[in-house]
Amino acid sequence: MDTLRGLLARDRRSDHPALRAPDGSDHSYDYHRLLTNTWKTGNFLSHLGVRRGRTVGIAGRQPAAVLTVLGTASLGGIVRFDPPTSIDARAVVAPAERIDDFELPPGGTRVAYDDPPDDPGTAHFERDVWSENPTLAPAEVAADDPVLAADGSSVSHAELLDTAERVVERTGLTAGDDVVVRASLTIPGTVAAGIVAPLLTGATVVFPAAGTVGDVAIATESAPEGTIVDPTAIR
Repeated sequence: MDTLRGLLARDRRSDHPALRAPDGSDHSYDYHRLLTNTWKTGNFLSHLGVRRGRTVGIAGRQPAAVLTVLGTASLGGIVRFDPPTSIDARAVVAPAERIDDFELPPGGTRVAYDDPPDDPGTAHFERDVWSENPTLAPAEVAADDPVLAADGSSVSHAELLDTAERVVERTGLTAGDDVVVRASLTIPGTVAAGIVAPLLTGATVVFPAAGTVGDVAIATESAPEGTIVDPTAIR
């Protein structure tokens, strides 16, 4: 697997749990639903002008954020978590209560998730993604293309996958494990260990609610899980 597009192959769909977040039954995805909705998200973003080298800002820690990461990566775009309110991006995807805080250049699109936006000029993630074509959008993506922007630097597809594979090897991560994402997604190691690594192995990405305990924690401090991976210390 050279790029994150490999995570989205049709034959990887299954009824095994892939993603779980608090706040409702709609925030639980199996691999069939996750991949299908990621394909739809990629097609939606492509209509907004997201393509190789273009940036998408993402705020929040809900399923829409994971779908947007994977959809952007599938097009060769670059993700920036917790973006500044003024950002040169083709799109910003954020909770409806925060979306009006963001200013984009001409041609950029604000995309609200969860509640419908008040501004008719703002896209609504759930509505607009639902109507998209459930197929992986064609795109030319190379292993050395950047996929994450953080702290003035970038991380390529190859680097993210290499880090994820090391996490899998060192933790013994397998299908059926719950990987609890406690650290900030602004840390590239969190994305590698908390999103890419579990999806590589068929494990479950978990954004925790109060009282959540899984098998592996991605955390920068103490956690109740038996195995803890510090995303700032992955080598």
